[in-house]
Amino acid sequence: MPKEPTDRDTLLDFELPKFKKPEFPSGGGRIVRLVLLAIILLPLLRGIFFTIDPEEVGIILRLGEYRGREHDAGPGLHFKIPFIDRVYKIPVERQLKEEFGFRTAEVGVRSRFVDETLEANMLTGDENAVLVEWVVQYRIEDAYQFLFRVRNLQATFRDMSEAVMRQVVGDRTVNEVVTVGRVEIENEVEERLQELCDQYETGIQVEQVVLQSNNPPDPVKPSFNEVNKAKQDRDRLINEAQAQYNQVIPRAEGQARQTVQQAEGYALDRVNRAEGDAARFSALYAEYRKAPDVTRTRIYLETMGNVLSSAGRKIVIDDDAEGLVPLLNLEAGAAVAATRRGEGGDQ
Repeated sequence: MPKEPTDRDTLLDFELPKFKKPEFPSGGGRIVRLVLLAIILLPLLRGIFFTIDPEEVGIILRLGEYRGREHDAGPGLHFKIPFIDRVYKIPVERQLKEEFGFRTAEVGVRSRFVDETLEANMLTGDENAVLVEWVVQYRIEDAYQFLFRVRNLQATFRDMSEAVMRQVVGDRTVNEVVTVGRVEIENEVEERLQELCDQYETGIQVEQVVLQSNNPPDPVKPSFNEVNKAKQDRDRLINEAQAQYNQVIPRAEGQARQTVQQAEGYALDRVNRAEGDAARFSALYAEYRKAPDVTRTRIYLETMGNVLSSAGRKIVIDDDAEGLVPLLNLEAGAAVAATRRGEGGDQ
């Protein structure tokens, strides 16, 4: 009696369909193989060659070990061993910057900034609060030190910058920080920060520290502005007084010098005249002693000449004349005046 087939036998007797080998058009298989080969080799080639930009330098590690400065890659196309060499591109010719107290959210014609109040809050030496925003511009001078000497260098550099700024601001008054001491603060922070970078071998060259905005906190800003206005008024009044002083004092000193010079000139003139008169008198006295009568007559004539030269009408009377009758001036004005005096006397 024939045995009925089981499910297992049915499965064993099942024949798989036969798949035909894909057929490509003439030459198509070669193209596909080339495409597949390119897809496989492209990532490998990208791992073999690398490019360094003109402002960069490539630090090459082989199996995690630094190969030395002589193996650093300069600008251009270079070769590396895949999975063995690792390249770090360091922008040594690019000026970098770190912002403190704010962040540039968008750069453009209208740049947008984000405040970082906690970072900007500082205490001055006279125990006043102030908000300080600044930028540190720097370059990477030593790529090896920048990459390997300090762990998490960017955070460390920011911490150093903030610590130095707080120390410098804490040594000054709020007026120096906000107004007159900005340049001095920038220079001192730059110098101290560079000393720290050299001490820790960060490979960073600090180029410039720029204070962006130094303002008191908003709650005390009105009072601070009033104080500044009062100081400005004081300085204005002092300048006006100084200008008036500079105008009046030199004029008074000039007048004083002129008066002194006039007095000295007058004194010299009087002395010279007195000395001349004395010399003249001495000479005259010597001549007088030689001929007293002649000298006396000459002096008399000179004196009378000086006296009579200022007189208007002169009447000469001989001493020997007798019976001289006084002559009344009968001119119109004189006659009227004499008549009025006579009438007044009769009354």
